[in-house]
Amino acid sequence: MKSVFALFLCFSLCFISKRVLSKQLNDTLYLADPTIFVDNGTYYLYGTSSDEGFLVYISKDLKNWGKKPENNGFALKKGDAFGTKGFWAPQVFKRGHTYFMAYTADEQIAIARSESPLGPFKQETLKAISGTGKQIDPFVFTDADGKNYLYHVKLDRGNRIYVSELKADFSDVIPNTAKECLSGTELWENTAKTDWPVTEGPTVLKKGNLYYLFYSANDFRNPDYAVGYATSGSATGPWTKYAGNPIISRKILKFNGTGHGDFFTDKDGHLQYVFHTHHSNQKVSPRATSIIKATFVKDKNGINQMQIDPESFRFLRQGVN
Repeated sequence: MKSVFALFLCFSLCFISKRVLSKQLNDTLYLADPTIFVDNGTYYLYGTSSDEGFLVYISKDLKNWGKKPENNGFALKKGDAFGTKGFWAPQVFKRGHTYFMAYTADEQIAIARSESPLGPFKQETLKAISGTGKQIDPFVFTDADGKNYLYHVKLDRGNRIYVSELKADFSDVIPNTAKECLSGTELWENTAKTDWPVTEGPTVLKKGNLYYLFYSANDFRNPDYAVGYATSGSATGPWTKYAGNPIISRKILKFNGTGHGDFFTDKDGHLQYVFHTHHSNQKVSPRATSIIKATFVKDKNGINQMQIDPESFRFLRQGVN
């Protein structure tokens, strides 16, 4: 009798576990190259998901995420701003009372604006910023002196990270200011040993007198897609890669394809990094969205190093908002 009960209990627990796992998989958010923008106590999540533009999800607690019915959930819709396809890697920021979205479309970079983080983000003239060749993965950084910089990726003998100065109104880059920051030169950055090394997804933070350039390396389809960083005493370099790279990887988190994200400070003042992983360790797409806590910790020489908390890693899920 006991063995029958034990068998029944085991079957029930397995059934419940499968249902819970299935629900979690169904609830998981699938936005690649994600970014979270915090405004007036609300979190706004954007990322790569559609050739029709960029969806936006909102949350009050970083746990339950939902879409608003306006514009079918799109913050930027194809036709309102530059681009016909390949809407990738958005970043949202606010200056004054205006919200801006820097993004990739048609393998070029554009910047649209809105009166709300929900959008609609639009351009009066549908155009990409100036520059040569294919340019992707924008990140806008404004320094303490008010200068604006556009970190981005140029496709030139690999995916190489560059920085250009931006005009004060974000309408375009300042001519002849583009400067290469870094490329894939280390073993962890090109585990497949291809002739097209990839460094991409730049994000920049400033801590004290140092600039920290975070980036992802390897092709995004590679299980070894991972995150590292480099430092500089100037917004334009030269950059020194951190000896402890990568700081986020499948070796650390046990999930394939960990990378291409953005930092944000939550409502409790804690720094977090939002990024994507592969759909599973057997399948790349659609890529799943996750977050992890991060903090700067001084080493024995008094230099701030970025530390990631693997125990805080979790996937973002849809829920009632």
